[in-house]
Amino acid sequence: MTQKLFCWIFIIFLILDGFASCVRQSKVPEIVISKEATFLESMSARELRRYIYLLTGELAPIRKLDYLDSLKNSAIIVSQKGRLLFKEGEAESVVGKIPLEKFPKLNPEDYWLKTIKQNGKTYLLIAGGDGAGILYGTYYFLEKLGVRYYLDGDVVPENKTVFQMPELDETGRPLFRLRGIQAFHDFPEGPDWWNLENYKAILGQLPKLRMNFFGLHTYPEKGPNAEPTVWIGLPSDFGNDGKVTFSYPSSYQNTLRGNWGYDAKKTSDFHCGASQLFERDDYGNDVMEGMTPEPKTPEDSNKVFNRAAAVFRDAFGFAQSLGVKTCVGTETALTIPELVQKRIREMGKNPKDPSAVKELYKGMFSRIAAAYPLDYYWFWTWEGWTWDDASPEQIKAVTSDLEQAVIAAKEAQAPFKLATCGWVLGPPSNRTLFDQAPPKNVAVSCINREVGKAPVDPGFSRIEGRSKWAIPWMEDDPSLTSPQLWVGRMRRDAADALRYGCDGLLGIHWRTRMLSANVLALARAAWDQSWNTLPKNLSEEAGPITGQYVVFKDKQISGTKEPAIYQDIRDRVFAYYVPVPNGVYSVALKFCEGEIDRKRGRIFDVLLQGKKVIEKLDIFERVGMFKALDFTFKNVQVTDGRLAIDFADRIHYPVIAGIVIQGKNFTKKINCGGPAVLDYEADWPETPRYMASLDFYRDWAENQFGKEAFNGIAEIFAKIDGKLPIPVNWVGGPGGLAPDKRPWEEIYNNFQFVDELAALQAKIVGKGCRERFDYWLKNFEYMREIAHFACLWAKYNQAVDLAKAEKDDKAKATLARERALPIRIEMGGSLREIFGYLLETVSNTGELGTIANWEQHLLPAAWEKPGEELKKILGTDPPAETELSKVYDGAPRVFVTAQRTSLEPDEELKLTIIVLAKDKPQEAYFYWREMGKGQFQSVPLMHIARGVYTVTCPGKDVDIEYYIKVRADNREIYYPSTAPELNQTVVFFR
Repeated sequence: MTQKLFCWIFIIFLILDGFASCVRQSKVPEIVISKEATFLESMSARELRRYIYLLTGELAPIRKLDYLDSLKNSAIIVSQKGRLLFKEGEAESVVGKIPLEKFPKLNPEDYWLKTIKQNGKTYLLIAGGDGAGILYGTYYFLEKLGVRYYLDGDVVPENKTVFQMPELDETGRPLFRLRGIQAFHDFPEGPDWWNLENYKAILGQLPKLRMNFFGLHTYPEKGPNAEPTVWIGLPSDFGNDGKVTFSYPSSYQNTLRGNWGYDAKKTSDFHCGASQLFERDDYGNDVMEGMTPEPKTPEDSNKVFNRAAAVFRDAFGFAQSLGVKTCVGTETALTIPELVQKRIREMGKNPKDPSAVKELYKGMFSRIAAAYPLDYYWFWTWEGWTWDDASPEQIKAVTSDLEQAVIAAKEAQAPFKLATCGWVLGPPSNRTLFDQAPPKNVAVSCINREVGKAPVDPGFSRIEGRSKWAIPWMEDDPSLTSPQLWVGRMRRDAADALRYGCDGLLGIHWRTRMLSANVLALARAAWDQSWNTLPKNLSEEAGPITGQYVVFKDKQISGTKEPAIYQDIRDRVFAYYVPVPNGVYSVALKFCEGEIDRKRGRIFDVLLQGKKVIEKLDIFERVGMFKALDFTFKNVQVTDGRLAIDFADRIHYPVIAGIVIQGKNFTKKINCGGPAVLDYEADWPETPRYMASLDFYRDWAENQFGKEAFNGIAEIFAKIDGKLPIPVNWVGGPGGLAPDKRPWEEIYNNFQFVDELAALQAKIVGKGCRERFDYWLKNFEYMREIAHFACLWAKYNQAVDLAKAEKDDKAKATLARERALPIRIEMGGSLREIFGYLLETVSNTGELGTIANWEQHLLPAAWEKPGEELKKILGTDPPAETELSKVYDGAPRVFVTAQRTSLEPDEELKLTIIVLAKDKPQEAYFYWREMGKGQFQSVPLMHIARGVYTVTCPGKDVDIEYYIKVRADNREIYYPSTAPELNQTVVFFR
């Protein structure tokens, strides 16, 4: 009886458990798509299923229907407008009885989220103007549920919730047609170290950010080296498959290649255990494997280009399926590699002849068409145009180059469009030249000047009838080894790009995770600028366009009876739009040079009412420094209520000290760059480079760190946004370091925000929130310690200089031992802290690049060379405590270098995994299962070398859920940090 009773109880338990499962399953709605669903509709449904599972622990069923009349339960309906919702011949939808004409007009990429309640059921409609619109609407809806997306990966709330259908009626329309990133080659922090997995991981995140563009630049030979992103050659030098048969040496940055201030260095010589991060001494892109620092034979040169093309073929094809446009390009005028020039000469042709250039472009474009899919090809203007004028010969070379390229693209029937780009919008003599030269179907674009410190070029506003892409800097390379927060600047640049009529908003960058806030701010600003208080276009603007105040109050101004007007100026100004009554005026423009002390240091043009009235104004050349220079123009007619004074920069930036406008019964005097003085009125305020960011950081911090402390964290981040005391600069290369002679106590006060943030640490709840909080806190502690090291370096140099001043070698050594050696020991301790922070936070190839920057660029100048000098002065090896160990001494860590979240048909999930530990791990396993189903299966990680492992998931063509568990140094560590409760997921798209 007891056994029978037990069996009945067991059966009842199973029935009740099954019933409970059904109840639980009913908490999430089913996802409905058409039986004729497109790839992006199906993808949207699978993404909904994935993230709802991560949020609730429940797998929502996906149903394919012809029409919605068979729909019985609450559901999320994913549909391109017109598909599934309407039966043929009917004027109303089956769900909600919404008349067709009530649907908002949805253009491509637009979406509509609509909650419909009917008969006790709730339906959410995600409708799109096209497949991309549906995908964007899906990701935006999931943001409403608490999911966030960043360039480096996703963040999902750790605590499971019960699904509740939100009340929504929102339409999304992009403000810019193209929105995306321009990942810059040249340093290891960027795409130089991206393999196929990295490309696909990042490209897969762009649609989640509602971005649709990805672009690459290619440095030419000797500039400083040829890169294999774009091959330059003749139509006869590649096969039908795009594989080249003739080429030249090219390379991406690798640890055995020395340039951009990096010394060649084996990774096995890296310090503090950093060598564990790299499986080989000549680390770099897989494209270069076995051929570092650059290929030596013609066969290897071809192999590098063909490997790179294979990566782009796979990665760009993936991008294309997601609706992401891709772009590559070279600098103009085209730098022809020496071997290619020689080949052309051997054919009896002149490489400088336009016909030869056209033939090269034809070969390049045809080869791209055969090798990989592409949407745009852009031509980058010369970087020297940023700070110097352009000769007529240079301008002619560039315009001729573009002309030949346009012809070549037509002859080659290139399946992509063309664009201009570069460090400036156009040559200094004519920033809008490219609006006059190429056909209107060629887009124009440029990055902001001064590594982003300058705003979006107002010259965009003078270009009409073609696509215009503004490219703000999301980070700059002088600060590449330090955190950079530019949310307010991203907003300002996006606002300016919008009112200048740009239809593209792209961000230039190298790193990914460190830029999570900046990228997200730019991505959101491409869709929503409800925070934007600027006039919507320049025709509504009154006052100056850009500009900052510069004051010379302690200088004597000569050549004027009104010196007070010239003692403050507005610098970096591009225009003044002054409201005046219609009429005829005399306009006096007043200038003074107080910064440039040489000829050709600052040159600009001036236009009144669109007519050039001053050309190539060089104030210093005219009158020198601190002397007034006035120009008066008569009979200036105003017919639209606004006097337009435009400045066109040639070298550096325009300045102005004062403006006097006089007409019949009207006088207006402006003290540019200063307060009201004499009978002049005060200037408009300085143009802010940043817009408010607290609202952004509140949302960002709540998502990153949880609800318990997000307000306090957001206030700290908003306070330091754009104001971080960055301790590095361009010193022989990106993110360099120089001795700082200021007292450390003074500098320390600039980093009070680090302690303020640390004080909130105890409030952080949840493994993922703690990991993300520690990432930022340790990076801020890292940058503070860099500043400390720079101070110690200055003190050390003073001590060494004192010792070197001694003539007697023995006295010199004694002084060095007593004064310099103790500081050297302090410096070593500081470096150990710096590397400790780096190794505690490294999580991707860009951050591997930061470590390489330290080892190959910063340490040689700041540590290794000074150590060699000290050894010579001492006449013996310094004590052991002055040396940096090569052994890892931190807590064990495990991470994956590329966070893939989606796979294509027939694609395997293959991961590169890095384990940092003092000793060899006792065990290291990959655990996986079909998402939300069954038990996890384990696969041992395969050891490659040092701390680098790999694994290939056995599961194919299914949605995967996985985590990694490693036992090292007597501790269990997991990837992701939230595992095994909240794991990484990868969706298979089909």
